[in-house]
This record gives sequence, C-alpha cells and structure tokens, in this order.
Amino acid sequence: MKRFYLLMTVIGGLVPWVFFIIWFAQNGVSPSKFIGAIFVNPAAAAFTIDLVIASLVFLVWSFLQSQEKSIPGWPFVLIANLTAGLSMALPLFLYFRETIRSTETKTTSERF
Repeated sequence: MKRFYLLMTVIGGLVPWVFFIIWFAQNGVSPSKFIGAIFVNPAAAAFTIDLVIASLVFLVWSFLQSQEKSIPGWPFVLIANLTAGLSMALPLFLYFRETIRSTETKTTSERF
C-alpha cells in the first residue's frame, strides 16, 4: 500500500496544479477572481464548501493521529493540503502512517 499511497500523493499533487496553472494563465494571479470562480454558482459553492469542511476535519484528525501514534511529517501534510489540496494531503498522511506501521511490524517480528 505504501507505493500506492506515494503514487496517489504525486498524482494528487500534480493534477490539481495542472488546472490551477491553466486557470491562472487565463485569469492572472488574482485571489479575488479565484475566490469568485470557486463560488461562481451554487453547485461550485457546494463542492467548494464540502471540500473545505472535509479538509478541515482531515487536518484535525490527522494532527491528532500523528500525535497519538507518533507519525512524523504532519507539517508536510498541512503544506500539501494548503498548496495542492486534500487529494495530495490524504495519501501523503496515509503513506506516513503506513511507513510507521511497517516499521512497527518489522520490530515486532524481530522480537520473536
């Protein structure tokens, strides 16, 4: 699963930026225009708000999990979420978590 999560982290980081670059190339780097575009109609607004809420819940959950399970790299998850989105941050966190699990499994199996 680690390879899958890593692959999805890369894809989840690149694909949104392809669309961001196209939009910024056509409209310029204008935060107000961008905000207007993501709330251009009720469907877009619903999707945007849904994603913002899901990202917020994920950030709180992943932070608490990283503290509880000593999963390193949470600041990178935050940066990924703020720069690319949940599509990059979620698989990145799962990659970090899986890395810890595989380390724990090796340590446990070495004892016996």
